[in-house]
Amino acid sequence: MPFEYKDHEADIGIVGIGNTIEQAFEQGAKGMFSLMCNIKKVEKNKQIDIKCNAPDYETLFVEWLNELLSKKDLENMFFSEFKIEKIERVNDELKLTAKVFGEKINIKKHEPKIEVKAATYSGLKFKKKDGKYYIQCVVDV
Repeated sequence: MPFEYKDHEADIGIVGIGNTIEQAFEQGAKGMFSLMCNIKKVEKNKQIDIKCNAPDYETLFVEWLNELLSKKDLENMFFSEFKIEKIERVNDELKLTAKVFGEKINIKKHEPKIEVKAATYSGLKFKKKDGKYYIQCVVDV
């Protein structure tokens, strides 16, 4: 379940790819945090619960990434593991619940790269092709 980057002027497009929609969301998050730091060096010392909702998968992907950025700033943490417990439709909303794992930011250890300010609604796409799910958006750096 890889992730890809798309060139986009001063911003960067992220594509999450997975065998399930949940895996695609997880890979998109991994791609975003890989832009910010060396996630291979981020230990899974602390768990944070994430909840968000939106009317469709595209909007939910942006909400998911922005909630992760918010938790990164509030908790002063980088995350390296993303586990979506479920994405379910409740009435007219999709609800996502997840657990993410990481540790407090350590400049020397985590080798910060660029700052991602926000996930945007630019370049939003969602598709299922050849048994794989693809979800993408552009992040503001």
